[in-house]
Amino acid sequence: KLFHLLLLISDLSKEYCSISRAPKFKMADAAAPEAEVAKLSINDQQQQDDGQVVTPWEVAAESEGGIDYGKLVKRFGCSNIDQALVDRMEKLTGVPAHPLLRRGVFFAHRDLKALLDAYEKDPKSFYLYTGRGPSSESLHMGHLVPFMFTKWLQDAFKVPLVIQLTDDEKYIWKSMTLEESTRLAFENAKDIIACGFNPKSTFIFSDFDYVGGQFYKNMVMIGKCVTFNQARGCFGFEGEDPIAKIAFPPVQAAPSFPDSFPHMFGTGKKLRCLIPCAIDQDPYFRMTRDAAPRIGGHKPALIESRFFPSLKGESGKMSASDPNSAIYVTDTPKQIKNKVNKHAFSGGKQTVEEHREHGADLSVDVPWKYLNFFLEDDEELKKIGEEYGSGQMLTGEIKAKLIAVLQDMIGKHQEARKSVTDDVVKTFMSTEKRKPEDLFGDGKVICKHCGQCAN
Repeated sequence: KLFHLLLLISDLSKEYCSISRAPKFKMADAAAPEAEVAKLSINDQQQQDDGQVVTPWEVAAESEGGIDYGKLVKRFGCSNIDQALVDRMEKLTGVPAHPLLRRGVFFAHRDLKALLDAYEKDPKSFYLYTGRGPSSESLHMGHLVPFMFTKWLQDAFKVPLVIQLTDDEKYIWKSMTLEESTRLAFENAKDIIACGFNPKSTFIFSDFDYVGGQFYKNMVMIGKCVTFNQARGCFGFEGEDPIAKIAFPPVQAAPSFPDSFPHMFGTGKKLRCLIPCAIDQDPYFRMTRDAAPRIGGHKPALIESRFFPSLKGESGKMSASDPNSAIYVTDTPKQIKNKVNKHAFSGGKQTVEEHREHGADLSVDVPWKYLNFFLEDDEELKKIGEEYGSGQMLTGEIKAKLIAVLQDMIGKHQEARKSVTDDVVKTFMSTEKRKPEDLFGDGKVICKHCGQCAN
């Protein structure tokens, strides 16, 4: 007992994550200091009374209505993105906010205000970092969302981008071979490139191929800042987990520091980093932000999104083992139509008469939620919501609208994908030194539709 007490006192003094044997901490206020917020372990979070579980590997809502994001923001200690922040981004970039930002899909942040302050003084003050864990042959529409938004960020702020393919993570967590995880990373890169990223200012890398040099040094420095008890508190690791899992978090943290990419940014840690991601990735970067000052870097800023729902509803899960749970970028127009009509969870009523009288429940309706992600016209979206919510529009009509939107989007993506050869992927993955003038400013952007114009 005395030994356990001494361990407890030692961990509390570091003001980081609580360990599983520590007393429960009170819910942290969103504006609380990050060191205090970090004391809340994911294991503790799962035991909160709100009944929802959100970790980098598991997301489970309490009800069909989905995740309560207000509670999640308070729990994680991040901040909501308000209209003033959206307006400021528009003012600094001179372009309208992306629909995913205007509609609150990307709704929370860490240190975005400080990053914008730095950008206002120096437009070459930050770069973007996002990633993908390659576990399937192709991306589904939920995978595509962060890349759509990241593409807008890159074009609006005219900054470089690094994209991490965590083939090592998927090998560790999934039942697949090294060769399979590496192959999927290369194939997924083609789907990502088809979103229209500029090869001159975008670097895509797989962990198995790239990790080494300063990247590895940053990993080791980050890892030295985090004890096993802290990692267990933050990520929920257990004694039966392979040590490869425990060693992985620094791999995802290292791209937050520019000198991990000397061929892009040189050898210093001067540049800041902005990470667009889903909010379930927040624990990785709380750990990273805690370590950043101790290894001489800036704390990375985050802009975080809500979760993309399964076709079968907020409480369902998109899974490669159930192809009807998601729309994939490889689906044919017929497959898209059949999936939406047969499997998209509806908030409409059982009969036409009942629907006309009471209208649809938009809070659970998947076609309505998907249109909020993918329909660009705000006025049209508003009209659909009013008509469907009042019962004037029927379920079949909103599904038909979603089918048309998805067929158009996926058709254009498939056309762009045809031009992404193995050599194109190798260009994005090249570690040849990049020219500074290509990384920031008005570089020529390759159109995602025709691959030639700058639209």
